[in-house]
Amino acid sequence: MDNNNNNIAVGLDIGTTKIVAIVGQRNEHGKLVILGMGRAKSLGVHRGVVNNITQTIDSIKKAISEAEKAANYKITDVTVGIAGQHIRSLQHSDYISRPNFEDVIDDTDIEKLKEQVHKLVMLPGEEIIHVLPQEYKVDSQSEIIEPRGFHGSRLEANFHVVVGQISLIRNIARCVKEAGLNLVGITLEPLASSDAVLSQEEKEAGVALIDVGGGTTDIAVFKDNIIRHTAVIPFGGNVITDDIKSGCSIIERQAEILKVKYGSAWPSENKEIEVISIPGLHGREPKEITVKKLSQIIHARVEEIISLAYLELKNYGCEEQKKKLIAGIVMTGGGSKLKHLRQLTEYTTGMDVRIGYCNEHLAGGQPEELASPEYATAIGLLMTGLNNLELKKNKIQQETKNIKKPEVSSDIPTENSSTTTLNIEQKTLKEEKKKNKEKKKSIFASFQEKFIKYINDTE
Repeated sequence: MDNNNNNIAVGLDIGTTKIVAIVGQRNEHGKLVILGMGRAKSLGVHRGVVNNITQTIDSIKKAISEAEKAANYKITDVTVGIAGQHIRSLQHSDYISRPNFEDVIDDTDIEKLKEQVHKLVMLPGEEIIHVLPQEYKVDSQSEIIEPRGFHGSRLEANFHVVVGQISLIRNIARCVKEAGLNLVGITLEPLASSDAVLSQEEKEAGVALIDVGGGTTDIAVFKDNIIRHTAVIPFGGNVITDDIKSGCSIIERQAEILKVKYGSAWPSENKEIEVISIPGLHGREPKEITVKKLSQIIHARVEEIISLAYLELKNYGCEEQKKKLIAGIVMTGGGSKLKHLRQLTEYTTGMDVRIGYCNEHLAGGQPEELASPEYATAIGLLMTGLNNLELKKNKIQQETKNIKKPEVSSDIPTENSSTTTLNIEQKTLKEEKKKNKEKKKSIFASFQEKFIKYINDTE
């Protein structure tokens, strides 16, 4: 195993109920080797949004410290996820005109088109987080997935644009910075979770990821290997706990234990005679509640969350034949561990449902706990961090190669010397373009560096 620091990344999931830091690297087979993990209770985040800077910083420090001890590695750089009810998405089409249609379309044209989308006027306080290209159109030819190499005078594309409140995102950046860390990557949490639990076959066939977290339920829809729709529902596992707390007149800690240990989303599975005894406070008489009543409380809230998620899928158009999600729904996040949640989701939506685990990307011999759905976002953020490291490494290698200019072995100037130099330069340019075409980029890598620099600028 290569322990070079340049090959190690850290995913930091700042959630509503917990903050998780995972340190890892890839082995020679491309699988994740987790070097260490740290976890702390999240005290300053509500529904994915930081509402107490000091408490959030303390929680981040605890999680990071625990991860550092487990990995025996000093953490400086982290990749962070963002979510929250302030996130929204929209569809947008844009185009650019090219001066010379005989030149093939390359990365420069695509970046120019993306930059144009970033200039869209948003609502006050909002900032574009992701510009996710879907299909391209070159002149009259439509439904092009990869436009590089095409000839044309007009390049057009449909984009999925994710937008968020910049002040709320900068609060996350500030917490990370105050915790003594560098924010080197940022991504939408459902996109990170999708990397961890979805297969390429599912993304191609059509699949909806529903990440049930503590404060929010995040949704991402894929079809033909393209992100089609994203949404954030401001309800998660904490709302279910609150319902149990008020419905049974007990404290939050007891309600959480009841949900995890005895909770079920399907009341008919429980019998009336099954009773749970809850210890009373300060010598008071214990309270009793039937398992069936507990399930009824949980069922009412879970059904609401599933219905809102299904409404988002309908807004995408999942009932249309062309947009049908053949692979159905994949549920992940800590809330997906609720008993009978899969069956209720299948009953409500009429779609195939499975629970998403991260074991596909983990190397053998890793702790079984890491494959749990509750760590899907953190694992996905780690994968994003490693991908960005690889992109950065490839970029440096490419720049190093470009510095070396081709040598022309000619001591005596001739008539053809200028022509020979020109041919060599053209050949070098073609080789560079070819390599650029083969280079795979993350869906927002080109914008990420600029965006991170902006949100880190707190002055």
